[in-house]
Amino acid sequence: MTFRKLFVIGAAVAALGVAGAAVAQTAAQKSMIDQAKAQGVVGEQADGYIGFRTSSSDAGLRAAVDATNAGRRAAYARSAAEAGTSADVAGARMFESQLLPRIQSGQWYRNAQGQWVQR
Repeated sequence: MTFRKLFVIGAAVAALGVAGAAVAQTAAQKSMIDQAKAQGVVGEQADGYIGFRTSSSDAGLRAAVDATNAGRRAAYARSAAEAGTSADVAGARMFESQLLPRIQSGQWYRNAQGQWVQR
């Protein structure tokens, strides 16, 4: 894949991914996810989605994660179609360029090897 194509993917995902995720979730859901990230229950993943690090029976949190991931899925699909690549590549690029740098100290993320790492 050429540098130009990677740049286009990154720019498109940044523009669409963040907007798509924001539209798919309410302010209350975002707050719930932010709190769960701070507690280490959920974290960002190298595929560009939010995942559960520990089990949770909180139906509201599960719905918030599902809504956010649905928004991201749609944004990655649109971005990938425009860039001529796959949604998986678009999600991974979003993680690398936009999500990973925003992970705060003490929060968890799942790397490409599937391991949870605390920042």
